[in-house]
Amino acid sequence: MANQLDLEEQEQLDQLKHFWKQYGNPITWVLIVVLAGFSGWNVYQYWQRSQAAQASAMYDEVERVLRSRDLEKLDRAFNDMKDKFGSTAYAQQAALLVAKSYHDAGKMDAAKAALSWVADKSGDEGYQAIARLRLAAVLLESKAYDDALKQLAGSFPADFQALVADRKGDIFHLKGDRAQALAQYNKAYKAFDERTEYRRVVEIKLNALGVDPRESAKGGAVATSQTASAAAATGAEGKK
Repeated sequence: MANQLDLEEQEQLDQLKHFWKQYGNPITWVLIVVLAGFSGWNVYQYWQRSQAAQASAMYDEVERVLRSRDLEKLDRAFNDMKDKFGSTAYAQQAALLVAKSYHDAGKMDAAKAALSWVADKSGDEGYQAIARLRLAAVLLESKAYDDALKQLAGSFPADFQALVADRKGDIFHLKGDRAQALAQYNKAYKAFDERTEYRRVVEIKLNALGVDPRESAKGGAVATSQTASAAAATGAEGKK
């Protein structure tokens, strides 16, 4: 019995050797590729966590320099962050804060540069939209109306459409184009949710141009009702 088991084990061993001789190399390479991929993924995850941690620390440093109001240190800290962690969300958030600080300090060119960097380099549509809206506002202050409108051209995420229309209304209003200003303010007013506080601001802008959007809405509803009534009466006459 023992000899039979030994023979069976030897036969299985021979089969295993034959199988490994035939398929051993491909299996080995597959295992190497799989393990290398798994190892590479872990390394990438570690690198991302490390980058995020370092970027977060540098973002805190930018905030600290912002509070000190030392613009020379701010330049160095922000440029350092762009060079090392420009692809991170922390760098884009820092750029928006830095742009505001430059704007408040009257350094308009530096503010435009920081906002343009986010608008051009960010991979996040939300950050890009915020940067373009703020850049349009800075250009508006500088009376560069056409450049401001260029920043608002093209597509924006749906959540920003009302703000874009409102900003366009401001630009057209300052350009003296009342018709376009009214069109954009009306668009913004309709796009804002009724519960949004900023909708009231747009309403005030429309009032200043001699338009009450609430009355216009009522007038439209009355006109629609009158049209429906007229259509019904016409239909009744036709049946007679």
